[in-house]
Amino acid sequence: MKFALACYGTRGDVEPSVSVGCELQRRGHDVELAVPPDLIEFAEAAGLEVVAYGPELSEFLREDFLRNFWTRLMRNPVGSLRELWEPIARYWPETSKTLMTMARDADLLSTGLNYEQPAANVAEYYGIPLVALHHFPMRPNGRLVPTLPAPVVRAGGSISEWLMWRSTRAADDTQRRELGLPRSTSPSPRRMAERGALEIQAYDEVAVPGLAAEWAKFGDRRPFVGALTMELTTAANEEVTSWIAGGAPPVCFATGSIPLESPAATMEMIREACAQLGERALICAGGTDFGDTSEWTDVKVVGAVNYAEVFPACRAVVHHGGSGTTAAGLRAGIPTLILWSTADQPYWGNQVRRMKVGTARRISATDQRTLVSDLRTILDPQYAVRARDLATRMTSPGESVTRAADLFEKEALHRRR
Repeated sequence: MKFALACYGTRGDVEPSVSVGCELQRRGHDVELAVPPDLIEFAEAAGLEVVAYGPELSEFLREDFLRNFWTRLMRNPVGSLRELWEPIARYWPETSKTLMTMARDADLLSTGLNYEQPAANVAEYYGIPLVALHHFPMRPNGRLVPTLPAPVVRAGGSISEWLMWRSTRAADDTQRRELGLPRSTSPSPRRMAERGALEIQAYDEVAVPGLAAEWAKFGDRRPFVGALTMELTTAANEEVTSWIAGGAPPVCFATGSIPLESPAATMEMIREACAQLGERALICAGGTDFGDTSEWTDVKVVGAVNYAEVFPACRAVVHHGGSGTTAAGLRAGIPTLILWSTADQPYWGNQVRRMKVGTARRISATDQRTLVSDLRTILDPQYAVRARDLATRMTSPGESVTRAADLFEKEALHRRR
């Protein structure tokens, strides 16, 4: 069978599709993957056939806007959401052309969160199954903000879907007209549900307590498989494990792919906070350049590492709250501190706090004093006990990828009957 997998975003957005694509190819299927131009090399290194999809990430991910998104949202909700979705509408025609070409002879089309709407239209045009990979709970639900009543949270999700449809409807209807499809009369998620699209929840059911029960009415259309990751070994792994073994387990700081606004100030804050607590610090720098740190003994700065290998050797993890990093920390069975700024990050912060395996704070509200306080909180032994218990109920990376690939095959075979 032939599978067309489209995904757009940072490595964390793309890795779920790459991991499933590799497994499907291993099973003997034809796989074509569409990724941002910046990540073609990453996907090709996995051995997949790859095409460019959408603009360069720098054109899509406006770092200043994303860092300050939640502040803007509180001041001007409608305007902020429209600005957030503007790149979706702007590059809609370009992504539609790529999707039309790659899905022409496919048995199934899959999509990540970004550009899900044009992918849904293309799948409808070709009459093939659509699989959506969701790395956090995208559809309206009452579980994302535990401090608010569930009906309020659920209504907020529905309003957001409606606003996005209104903001992108012109691009949506232009594509549908070109494909000979009728004009849209409802948001894309509703149309996807009506067509029976499979929406794979690429995170663990236990990570969002109560969500599976709330969505039981959707039957088998929203299965939970766990986070989809590749667990790639990097050149830095051996160096890191050797440094960790040379002393007490460190606190790991994973800063994510979006560069931090003030690397020097962040480094100083981490050094001083860990020194005050008597902890060593391992900094996985991601997209941030922290400069030369070779003279420090209790602070180690590295680039990309395999979180699945490194996190279990650490005492706790501090990170930005991306879905993949959150899952890696929970699977490792160590306490988590999420210092969030944008997108789904505050939602995962809510969940680790709710499950009492960590805490969270907006990164712009973080300083040395709050960092020391938050680290003291999660380094309490009870947090480690709860984190280890939760880890035993998480799906392993290999099992997650196997489940997802099984679901892809099942959907494609159903279409052939």
